Amino acid sequence: MTALICILWLLLSPLPASGQEPARVFRLGTLSLNARPIPHLQEAFMQGLRELGYVEGQNLVVERRFAAGNLQRLDEFAAELVLLKVDVIIAAPTQVVQAAQRATKTIPIVMPVSGDPVGFGLVASLARPGGNVTGLSALGPELSNKQVELVKELVPGIVRVGLLWNATSSVGAIHLSRMRDTAQALSLQLQSLEVKSVEDFDKAFAAAVNGRVGAVLVGDDFLTFNNRARLVEIAAAARLPAIYLWREYPEAGGLISYGPNLRDLNRRAAAYVDKILKGAKPGDLPIEQPTTFDLLINLKAAKALGLRLPQSILLRADQIIQ
Repeated sequence: MTALICILWLLLSPLPASGQEPARVFRLGTLSLNARPIPHLQEAFMQGLRELGYVEGQNLVVERRFAAGNLQRLDEFAAELVLLKVDVIIAAPTQVVQAAQRATKTIPIVMPVSGDPVGFGLVASLARPGGNVTGLSALGPELSNKQVELVKELVPGIVRVGLLWNATSSVGAIHLSRMRDTAQALSLQLQSLEVKSVEDFDKAFAAAVNGRVGAVLVGDDFLTFNNRARLVEIAAAARLPAIYLWREYPEAGGLISYGPNLRDLNRRAAAYVDKILKGAKPGDLPIEQPTTFDLLINLKAAKALGLRLPQSILLRADQIIQ
């Protein structure tokens, strides 16, 4: 009789909480050419995930890999993330996305920021990327045009402009070619200022001075971004106006920047991760392009250069750093 009562009690009692289906823990892989995280960008991405209900250490594991500028290690780390069977790979910029694509054609890849994803063969189209890559595109021919137009407005009568770019980058030469076409269309000569390491920054600006360059455009690259404090210091010493893409440069003492907001791009990338984890196919998620661009001006840098900024530029500025 006692045994029968025990069986009935077991059948009629609700399952304990511990017997419920455990919540799934998702695994993300982040792939970077940097040597370490960029704190404010990593936090922006993680904040975006938290807002959508993903908390690292609870329902989320993040496998982070940093290649420290070593392209070979980049491929090794991409293959490692594939072996770990991560649910999504976060990769940026273009070189890193390419490495992730070489490692897998099935695991979804989300780009928080990329160059021209169609032009560089990362996706079939912006509206329907196809394949396993999606995310955000920050750069393109239109932005290059705007930056060169800004140079002409900033330095009236300019004839020659320099482009500082990383010659170790697989996409750098393509960007140089496109920028040369843009400059030519706007009646400017473009001087290539190639760098392969921080040690080349001084030589590049010396070449710009010797070539009578009126201003320098700084290409988007992990080498220049991660060493931006040194770069703006050298530009100031050479007394050359330099135009940057990201707001972090004038925040570090550079003259002027025009481009999307990196923090915002990284935060918005979390929405792509969320959709994919909920079942969406990356090839069906359109590439998002920024609709707003920040114009930041560092007045202290302008005064040090003895540069009188046109009122038309000052009135359009989203932020002026005194």
